[in-house]
Amino acid sequence: MATLDSVSPPPQTEGPATQRAYRLESIDFLRGLVIVIMALDHTRDFFMFGHVQDPTKNPHVTAALFATRWITHFCAPVFVLLAGVSVGLMTARRTPSELTRFLLTRGLWLIFVEVFIIATAVTFSPLGTAQAGELIFVPMQVIWAIGASMVALSGLQLLGRKACLILGLGIVAGHNLLDRVWPTSNLMDQHWPLWVILHSQMTLHAGPFLLLFIYPLLPWVGVMTLGFGISRVFELPKDRRNSLLLWAGLAVTAGFVLLRAIGIYGDPNPWRIHPGELTATVISFLNTTKYPPSLLYLLMTLGPSAVLCSLADRTTGAVKNVLVMYGRVPFAFYVAHFYLIHLLSLGLGLLQGFRLRQMMTIFLFYPTGYGLGLPGVYAVWALVVVSLYPFCRYVARLKARRRDWWLSYV
Repeated sequence: MATLDSVSPPPQTEGPATQRAYRLESIDFLRGLVIVIMALDHTRDFFMFGHVQDPTKNPHVTAALFATRWITHFCAPVFVLLAGVSVGLMTARRTPSELTRFLLTRGLWLIFVEVFIIATAVTFSPLGTAQAGELIFVPMQVIWAIGASMVALSGLQLLGRKACLILGLGIVAGHNLLDRVWPTSNLMDQHWPLWVILHSQMTLHAGPFLLLFIYPLLPWVGVMTLGFGISRVFELPKDRRNSLLLWAGLAVTAGFVLLRAIGIYGDPNPWRIHPGELTATVISFLNTTKYPPSLLYLLMTLGPSAVLCSLADRTTGAVKNVLVMYGRVPFAFYVAHFYLIHLLSLGLGLLQGFRLRQMMTIFLFYPTGYGLGLPGVYAVWALVVVSLYPFCRYVARLKARRRDWWLSYV
């Protein structure tokens, strides 16, 4: 029987980019860590008793529940930034025109996956239909944001990495200037034109589809473009790369603390002091805006992530090997974990006396009285992560030994 150590990935050389391409162990480690953390958030969605979509908005929520949600804020920014970095490292082995074709087809494929595969996994109804009459209910989440950002980057990368660095920094740092002039919308608004999704949540009724744009697009395009622009850092020798990542991460984190404390710019949600309630004050300080991701939200998450990435090469052991393996097949993990989580929630619902039909929908419509406490959520999360290990190991080994074109889309 194989042990965790027996699946240790092959050693990474520190040669030129043409040798190591876009596979760096530190990148895969960080990506694997955040995909596992993301599974915690989705497990909470499907299993938490008295589910609240975003408990971080309540400064009086328990510290444990706040931390359970807050830690998952790191996932989307890291995914999107590292997607841009990986594309930048591909420039050593693909021409700009080849990269354009790859990003365009990959991006459109991911949008297709969001609409037809992920939506179905979330709802267990045909094509994602949930309690919305005869409409096809489709939540447009992080896969949509990554796919659409890739479509945008397919053209922007032709400008070169330096120009993309400047453009990405400009979008990330400046998009909150739109807060005061952009149409105010919420997820259920349907009366705005499509361009509003660039910086606001909204719902679009398109034929039989009811598209819920949970992730406004513009800031994520900025994050991916920034990742493409900074990819040269990951072509440096290991020691130099890790030193730059460490100091940049510390500077970005310090910038978050300073800007958040001043409260002049960077997030539409101001924090406040709760006299005599330290935990509530800390929660208020850390409760930055994700939809769309504010400058402070991105500084808060990407700064510590850069520090962690700089330390990844010093980490060894079975846990790291498993996380690196997950990080090499994040797409396979992401799709599979939604189906597994929803299947497990069906089983719990039946055990708790609910009808199967009541559970064949998105978790937002689960029946009152269903669910587990926070310890139970963590237990199910551990079960999900461990259960997906054999499948992800198989996919990782398949991608390591074969070079079929379609494996680039898995």
